[in-house]
Amino acid sequence: MNKLLDLLRGDTEADRVVPPTGFTVLLTLASSAAMAFLAVFVLALALSAGRQASAWEDALSDTATVRISAPADELEAQANAVETILAQTPGVGATHRLTADEQAQLLAPWFGEELPLDTLRLPILIEVSLDGEGPDPQGLRQRFAAEAPGAVFDDHGRWRAPMIDAASGLKTISLIALLLIVAVTGVTIALAASAALAANGQVIDVLRLVGAEDSYITRAFVRRFTLRTLIGAIGGTVVGLIAVALIPNVSLDGAVSDVGLRGFEWLLPFLVPVGAAMLAFGATRFAATRRLAEVS
Repeated sequence: MNKLLDLLRGDTEADRVVPPTGFTVLLTLASSAAMAFLAVFVLALALSAGRQASAWEDALSDTATVRISAPADELEAQANAVETILAQTPGVGATHRLTADEQAQLLAPWFGEELPLDTLRLPILIEVSLDGEGPDPQGLRQRFAAEAPGAVFDDHGRWRAPMIDAASGLKTISLIALLLIVAVTGVTIALAASAALAANGQVIDVLRLVGAEDSYITRAFVRRFTLRTLIGAIGGTVVGLIAVALIPNVSLDGAVSDVGLRGFEWLLPFLVPVGAAMLAFGATRFAATRRLAEVS
């Protein structure tokens, strides 16, 4: 804590060791701003992927569908038998037989709004809400086979697993990208600090001749580069938050693109400048200590 307070207070004399201008200043500011901007976007993507995976799992885990395909003269009888079976089955809640208009809405994204349903033999679809852990799928299918052979029970498992895996994979990739951003930021700042130390070699030699300790010189570089990184990261974070806020939510037939930040998640990007400053502190301190040890 004392070191942090000393860093914030600074040392006017020590600050003169590090030039206030030069390519390392622009390099530090630009790289920290760019990396903070990317970090905000990647963080938003990771949070969105995790949120979307949970939403898909919740939406599909409590529902099922029964599809009934049979000859025209048997279709209605089998549909009634299925509804009776579902009403008697533990773990099955409400049921709803989709109307022709509702089926047309489901098919519209693939076949358009002018789909001629009267010329097609569509199966009867029954939406099923599940209670608790739901029914025994195997037992339900066996009863369908005996009383309504044209009925197929679908618990959405084959659809749910790939979607959840895809969202989870995207979240993992986002986190890996975030780690890469951290690594690149640390390396860039360390290289900038090393370049500044090399460019000011004569100044450092003079300081040593007059009795300045390496810790004094290191502290000057650490403070300058940490504050530069903090300023750049704050700017990049603000721009990143504005860009994320401008991402539109697209809704199509009930499917919503939920990319962005929600609720308390808007507070998390403010940790990016803090993390960048801490990273700069460690990277600059390491680079300065190593460089000074090489030329001692």
